[in-house]
Amino acid sequence: MAYVSMGEAHRRITDYLNRFSDAVYSQDVVSLKLLFSFSSNSHFLLPLADALNVFQDANRLIKQSDKYSQFGEIIVPLFRSLQNYRIGNLVDAYHAFEKSANAFLQEFRNWESAWALESLYVIAYEIRVLAERADRELAANGKSPEKLKAAGSFLMKVFGVLAGKGAKRVGALYVTCQLFKIYFKLGTVHLCRSVIRSIDTARIFDFEEFPKRDKVTYMYYTGRLEVFNENFPDADQKLSYALTHCNPRSEANIRMILKYLIPVKLSIGILPEEWMLEKYNLVEYSNIVQALRRGDLRLLRHALQEHEDRFLRSGVYLVLEKLELQVFQRLFKKIYIIQKQKDPSKAHQMKLEVIVKALKWLEMDMDVDEVECIVAILIHKNLVKGYFAHKSKVVVLSKQDPFPKLNGRPVNS
Repeated sequence: MAYVSMGEAHRRITDYLNRFSDAVYSQDVVSLKLLFSFSSNSHFLLPLADALNVFQDANRLIKQSDKYSQFGEIIVPLFRSLQNYRIGNLVDAYHAFEKSANAFLQEFRNWESAWALESLYVIAYEIRVLAERADRELAANGKSPEKLKAAGSFLMKVFGVLAGKGAKRVGALYVTCQLFKIYFKLGTVHLCRSVIRSIDTARIFDFEEFPKRDKVTYMYYTGRLEVFNENFPDADQKLSYALTHCNPRSEANIRMILKYLIPVKLSIGILPEEWMLEKYNLVEYSNIVQALRRGDLRLLRHALQEHEDRFLRSGVYLVLEKLELQVFQRLFKKIYIIQKQKDPSKAHQMKLEVIVKALKWLEMDMDVDEVECIVAILIHKNLVKGYFAHKSKVVVLSKQDPFPKLNGRPVNS
């Protein structure tokens, strides 16, 4: 920290106080939101923290001025948070920031118009990020991380303020998305449901009136929820919406969406092009796509094993594992095509022993009984049309469309 004189420290503090009060009086949200932004405005706020550590009487400065004192409940804890943030004491920084945020929320509630909405966005973002960092500090010291949960409780209060009638309601979706990020981080995604119901069913909300950025984020997270629930048609619709409306220059965001949309598309029989996987660095799906194209069960299992940790972290491993049935369908179809070329009159009669041999060629050791079980499942799920001739161990395939395409529909459960 560079040397700061008492006079310079006083100047920095009064400069901040003037900026704050002027921004509120003139309803200048662009200036006001920067005064809360620890993350993106550190070039201004960190020197202020240095000044606060030199000039120890900032509280008196605030209380003695009518211009500043009315914002004291916001600014005093904000200064304390900033000082702790500067020295890396993130837990105390969080406590003080939450106190300041609650005071600001009370002021915001009393203002009739929504002029300060973007400042509330910054506070919602900063409290989440600060809570995450505070929890890491707590965990490192062997204590229970609890600040992110507390931040979620604060954001629910913010949501309650915004979820009324009037212009403020357009901010509800941004806060919802911040809540989603907290719930996903904590592994409490079931808590998303009550917020989703409020957005989806409340008559005061018109989804199209929300900002595009917030709609994309909302559809991304609700799409992920549908993936976890294996509701693939709804997941496809929501994630596809997010992809279509995402800023085309935001390649990182597009990659995040595709990381979940690709497994969904695979589950309903739609395969991505290789160029897309390469462009967005999603090559972990390349062998899975190839396995589906070829009917190569060995390649699918190898790909799942190779990228198991990544798929588990994303929560899509079980979705991808269930693609085995589609791979079996593709393998049986290839055998059917080869048989049809050799003897068209008997192509629809497929011996289970032939399937066993094909699997052995792929180094997959299965006996006739196991193969019969798999074929029975394929028939039950309408991936194969046909029936068993049990005595002769033959599958008799339908002469009309024996291998139905999914055509965008999930495999029958």
